[in-house]
Amino acid sequence: MHDDEIDVDGDLVRRLLETQFPQWAELGLVRVEPSGTDNAIYRLGDSMSVRLPRIHWAAEQPRFEQTWLPRLSPHLPLPVPAPLALGEPGEGYPHSWAIHSWLPGTAALGTSVHARELAAFVVALQHVDVADAPEARRGRPLSTLNRTPEAIEDCRGIVDVEAALAVWEGALAAAAWDRPPVWIHGDLDRRNLLVDERDALCGVLDFSCAGVGDPAHDVGAAWRVLASEERAPFLEALDVDEATVARARGWIVEQAANALRYYTMENNPTLVLEARRWLDEVL
Repeated sequence: MHDDEIDVDGDLVRRLLETQFPQWAELGLVRVEPSGTDNAIYRLGDSMSVRLPRIHWAAEQPRFEQTWLPRLSPHLPLPVPAPLALGEPGEGYPHSWAIHSWLPGTAALGTSVHARELAAFVVALQHVDVADAPEARRGRPLSTLNRTPEAIEDCRGIVDVEAALAVWEGALAAAAWDRPPVWIHGDLDRRNLLVDERDALCGVLDFSCAGVGDPAHDVGAAWRVLASEERAPFLEALDVDEATVARARGWIVEQAANALRYYTMENNPTLVLEARRWLDEVL
């Protein structure tokens, strides 16, 4: 998936478990597919997962989630993974890695998520105390992302470049977030939302992009996650203004264009198809 990624296979994971967490080393180990973009993920036994950064920019994610998931989870209406152990570099693997609780449910790909359930999670997260919280990369001003037009242009032939640029320019022209920063998840899409057999939300995964800032990126879940008829109830529940909606749509264009210029149908078909769908919805 990445030119310089680490090859993380089951034998490596088993050796790391044997040397650092021998109490779990004999449990079943199954690779989770589709694979994460930043982490190799294995199911360990019935109740745990192992997450190992596969690329250098994800190296701090295990420690980040180890610190912040226990602080966030008591305030949230949906289950999130609980950090159980933090592994250290070893067996030729250079990064920290994590063991989390396994959440039941299936990824919400192809599922119609209910607006009120998702909005309740976003609102609860926004109300968590921001003291000492890190800045969210996807919570900063869109004006700092000055390579986005280039990314959009690189998608010519895949997307309607002029329409995407118009959304991006409208987002830049919208009023900036001028209120106190709030917690955002930073990666609310169908890959990171779990649903049960009734299609009810039952868990939220991957908080590696979480932090505080402008809530617009999470507002973009209205297009990334929800069916068109669910958008108005979601935006109403969040009580967002037109400027925040414009910035949310700009974030979708930015994220989708960069995903489509970087990933391919050969190395990350799930994300490529999702990014195309996001753009179709927002354009």
